[in-house]
Amino acid sequence: MKLQLGDTAPDFTAQSTQGEIRFHDWIGDSWCVLFSHPKDFTPVCTTELGYMAGLEAEFAKRNVKIIGLSIDAVSDHERWLSDIEDVTGHRPSYPLIGDPSLSVAKLFGMLGAAVNGSASARSAMDNATVRNVYVIGPDKKVKLTIAYPMTTGRNFDEILRVIDSLQLTAEHKVATPVNWTKGEEVIIVPSVSDEAAKEKFPAGWRAPKPYIRYVACPQ
Repeated sequence: MKLQLGDTAPDFTAQSTQGEIRFHDWIGDSWCVLFSHPKDFTPVCTTELGYMAGLEAEFAKRNVKIIGLSIDAVSDHERWLSDIEDVTGHRPSYPLIGDPSLSVAKLFGMLGAAVNGSASARSAMDNATVRNVYVIGPDKKVKLTIAYPMTTGRNFDEILRVIDSLQLTAEHKVATPVNWTKGEEVIIVPSVSDEAAKEKFPAGWRAPKPYIRYVACPQ
């Protein structure tokens, strides 16, 4: 079954490049980005894993843990890491889950439950739907899902932007407008009345329409 926003992310135990992962325990009180790959030694994914490694410090600032998944064995992942470093200049220090039995991909609905066989008998095209990004909160709920085609590299700067919005709006009763970046004006959510907004935002707001109330970013 495909995961929906607000669903509890499936828990699982699997081997990774950093040993056994018990997923919910591993997340702990952090946020998490899980991003998946259809096969090791594929070109677009190689660039993505390296770029993500270069952003590890930015995710850490936001209390976000990174974890990758690819449908191959951990031993293949470990060989792939050297290629990733050679191509991008960054070697991932975050764990990369091995999923040779396809079990985690099926658990998250990336592959159908009826899919048979092991990773060794499948190609990247067989696993084309395993190109997903999940942002998971400390409550283990799914906050964001994006599925990408194999030919389009992911924009992880955008994932950082979304996490900034998710963390801000989880703490304050605001929403972020189109193309928002950290520090820019935000929107008071409709569920907050003008009377309540005056208490929460005493400096006031601007309202081009009664239902659109821009206010300075609370952070």
